[in-house]
Amino acid sequence: MERPDRPNTDLVDNELDLLHTLVPLQAQAIVELGCGKAELARQLLARWPGCTIDALEVDEVQLARNRAAPPVGGLRFVHAGAQQIPFADQSFDLALMLKSLHHVPLALMAQALAEARRVLRPGSLLYVSEPVFAGPFNEVMRLFHDEETVRGAAYAALQAALAGGGWTAVAERHFDMPVRFADFDDFRRRMIEVSFNDHRLSDATLAAVRSRFETHLGANGARFHRPMRVNLLRRA
Repeated sequence: MERPDRPNTDLVDNELDLLHTLVPLQAQAIVELGCGKAELARQLLARWPGCTIDALEVDEVQLARNRAAPPVGGLRFVHAGAQQIPFADQSFDLALMLKSLHHVPLALMAQALAEARRVLRPGSLLYVSEPVFAGPFNEVMRLFHDEETVRGAAYAALQAALAGGGWTAVAERHFDMPVRFADFDDFRRRMIEVSFNDHRLSDATLAAVRSRFETHLGANGARFHRPMRVNLLRRA
């Protein structure tokens, strides 16, 4: 289970800033497991061009969009999931899982973490950030996309991996990430009409989501603080 308290919580607008405080980012060979739009990867390489990133993505629609975007030196996109990483043992200095572990099938989470360990060099780091199942933003999302079970399973998988002796715990940090939407149409486009989930909402469910969302809507749109947790593990 996730911890009910969230100590040492900071407001972090750009997770790259937090990553930089926890992990060395110069001349690192990085694998990102579930890159989504690869926004952080592109920013990272702009600031630390000596790094390389192999970015894995299972969603073929998003993968095609990533490959169609202007290329970035050092960034390569790979069609693969975290549970079967197509690289040799000890290939990387750092592995990133940014809001992606809970998207791995439940039965394959342990395998995904074992794969991350396999492709990391001894002493290298695994950085895992996950949304915490709490807060007003979650109360809107859970009306159509309830992730309580998978987020709890992701945290349990991390704890089990640590207990297995292949990793040592370096840090656990909690923070809030601002999320802003201009209006409900913006929320619907970014959170409901996404390629990696099949959200076919009934009229009644969509109306309920709109109603709850609009309680947070002001003159400057809707603003939320999304609670997050980072676990940093070192390959033993």
